[in-house]
Amino acid sequence: MSTLPPIQSEPLLVVILGPTGSGKSALAIALAQQFAGEVVSCDSVAIYRHFEVGTAKPTPQQRALAPHHLLDVAEPDQPFTAGEYARQARTAIEEIAGRQRLPIVVGGTGLYLRALLDGLFPGPQRSEELRERLRERAQERGSLHLHKVLIRLDPAAAAKIHPNDAPKIIRAVEVCLAARAPMSQLWELRGRDPLRGFRILRIGLNPEREALYARLNQRACQMFDNGLIEETKSLLARYGERKSVTPLDSLGYKQATQFLRGELTREQALAATQQGHRNYAKRQMTWFRREPDVTWLAAFGDDPAVAKEAAELVSSRETVRPSV
Repeated sequence: MSTLPPIQSEPLLVVILGPTGSGKSALAIALAQQFAGEVVSCDSVAIYRHFEVGTAKPTPQQRALAPHHLLDVAEPDQPFTAGEYARQARTAIEEIAGRQRLPIVVGGTGLYLRALLDGLFPGPQRSEELRERLRERAQERGSLHLHKVLIRLDPAAAAKIHPNDAPKIIRAVEVCLAARAPMSQLWELRGRDPLRGFRILRIGLNPEREALYARLNQRACQMFDNGLIEETKSLLARYGERKSVTPLDSLGYKQATQFLRGELTREQALAATQQGHRNYAKRQMTWFRREPDVTWLAAFGDDPAVAKEAAELVSSRETVRPSV
């Protein structure tokens, strides 16, 4: 008489990560269709309403193939932090699992993914006034100057942040000043709140670099041909150039704005967008290689062979037993 393996009590959570343009959304939808899944976006620009052409959001046709969550959930002129993303995404995946469906997190924003899976330490409340002053200081004197300030406030945190990474430097200085204590000390005292109650399967997409760059170049061309400049013009008319509208500073929208100001020609704006996407893809891979327990697939997510391999990975973690 054969003995069946014990049923895993915790539901499965699939995470699809990788650089922009690697086909993560296509793979997520394919898995969602095969395994009764629902897709949870992990993209720091796709969360905003009214930003369509430059975000590469799933099309209405793609969204009709599987339920999607965490798209179009925030107004562009309202702050939306990694912590807020983690709260909403955790609620979404718990509800999906509660319906006996498979939650599939997909996206390329590493900080959002880390906040979801590992948690963020509960630092002091965000201060827009202080952060704006720090942004102005960084613009006036450069991120290196602010990094030197951080070295004085918190040498341990400064050693872990690149001198050119202005957003992280600004946040670290903000925490130190608001809490009146080094951020690294707060880490030790308060720690993180990691996601619990799920078995996590991380699938990474790592297509050949030159092929990825060619695809990114073509996608940027399509964005410009499909109305990125016109959409940016409409957004500027609606929101102005307020610094609080952070998605206007994201790739594509930033270059389209520079074109509309007369600072770049259309060709220069396109070339800058293409270069920006290539650089971003490289930074994403550097970040994601630090993720633990990733099964890397060396091709695009819309490759049928990759979809088959990913499905086999999911099947091997499924908790449903065959009928006997």
